[in-house]
Parts: sequence; C-alpha cells; structure tokens
Amino acid sequence: MTASPAPDLVVGDDGLARCRWVGSDPEYRRYHDEEWGRALHGDRPLFEKLSLEGFQAGLSWITILRRRPGFREAFDDFDPAVIAGYDDARVEALMSDERIIRNRAKILATISNARIMLELTDGAPGALDELLWSFAPSARTARPAAMSELAAITPESEAMSAALRRRGFRFVGPTTMYALMQSSGMVDDHLVGCWRVA
Repeated sequence: MTASPAPDLVVGDDGLARCRWVGSDPEYRRYHDEEWGRALHGDRPLFEKLSLEGFQAGLSWITILRRRPGFREAFDDFDPAVIAGYDDARVEALMSDERIIRNRAKILATISNARIMLELTDGAPGALDELLWSFAPSARTARPAAMSELAAITPESEAMSAALRRRGFRFVGPTTMYALMQSSGMVDDHLVGCWRVA
C-alpha cells in the first residue's frame, strides 16, 4: 500500500487519497466518494438525513450506514406522510425490527418530526430544504488540512439546532446538525489532498 501523503489522509488500493476517517471499509469509501460533502436537496431526502443523523447520536455513522437499507424499508422510505400516521402497534413493530437501531425515544422522535415536517411543508413544498439550507455558512477561504481543524459544533449548527427545536423537532442537537451539514454538502470538510477536493 502506498504511504499516505499526509497523516490525516489514507491511500486506498485504488491509489486515491481520502480523508482518514474512511479507513479501509468499502461502504465508508463509497459513502465518502459519492455522498459526503455533496449537495443534497429535497424535503424527503433531507428528512431522511435528519432522521438518520438523529439515530446516529451516540453511535458511529458506519453503524447507521450499514443499516440504512433496513431503515428505509422499516420507515417506508422515510415518507413523512406515512410515518406521521404510525400508531403504537407500529412503534412496537419497529422496536422488534433488528434491521434498525431499536431506541424508543429516537423512533418516537422520528414520528413526531415527520408530523412537524408535514406542518412545515403544508402548502409550501421545499420548506424544509429552504430552512435547513438557510443555515449553510459561506464557503471557507481555506480548506482544512487536518482532522483537528474540523469543528464538531459551529455557530451555524447551533442556530440550525435552535430553529428546529423551536419548531418542536427532536434529536437535532448542534453536533448532530453539524454532521448533517457535512453529509448534505452544506459544508465541504474534505481535507487538502483528498481526491474529492474540487
């Protein structure tokens, strides 16, 4: 294997340098290459991202990523109109579904968040997209060169978290919201030397 060009990069067997957090996991590599840091728009895709980031709280993202197909099946492809109608029996079924993270508080939050999203977007398609992207910071003048330069919380993620909480959304803390900003391309935290840097 070729030596990494920098301590916070890893070079894969394809010869491409990537952000170190990818490691050698093929699914992490695919996610890094195809999704992380790329602009994601649309109410439903962003609702899915918001939901999965909430389930990720306290866990590693790879745990969620590997279970994402199961999450999508269990939660009706994250259609908020369907999820908003889940009843107690459906909650119990989800608590028995080994394909997902069986955390009652997170399941209930996803249902509640779906109902709030429907209110937000009623007669205003794109309102969730517009709300979340309104907190995207201006492009930075210098790309981070090391993992130590990456934030866990920013003023923008704190503001996003506060705005969502005011509307009643749950599991939307500022660290979780910064992870959402990274994964949906509101910020681009690929490091200097990563092949994904434009």
